[in-house]
Amino acid sequence: MTDTHSGTPVHGGKGRLVSGSILSIILTVVPFWLVMTDVLQNASATVLIIFILAMAQIIVHVSCFLHVDRRAEGGWTLLAFIFTAIILGITIIGSIWVMYHLNTNMMPMDMG
Repeated sequence: MTDTHSGTPVHGGKGRLVSGSILSIILTVVPFWLVMTDVLQNASATVLIIFILAMAQIIVHVSCFLHVDRRAEGGWTLLAFIFTAIILGITIIGSIWVMYHLNTNMMPMDMG
């Protein structure tokens, strides 16, 4: 498939799909291995590494399989994706912030 404005190919070839598949498998197996073998004795470090690998996997899926980049549709697809990510981040962080403060500020009073 080619871009209607510039005539350049929008999607990568089989090489991009194969490399994306290999990266996806690696980014799935590594967190599974970390949890099953308990390599890191620190649970917080394990969770942080799994979170980082999950973010990397999102980037791999978006770029290799969904073909969201600056070239697709003149960059509008990327702009829409960034807007969605920002709104999602605001929603998640705001929800966590509200729940934390409700938990902290609405603890039962001492009845004694």
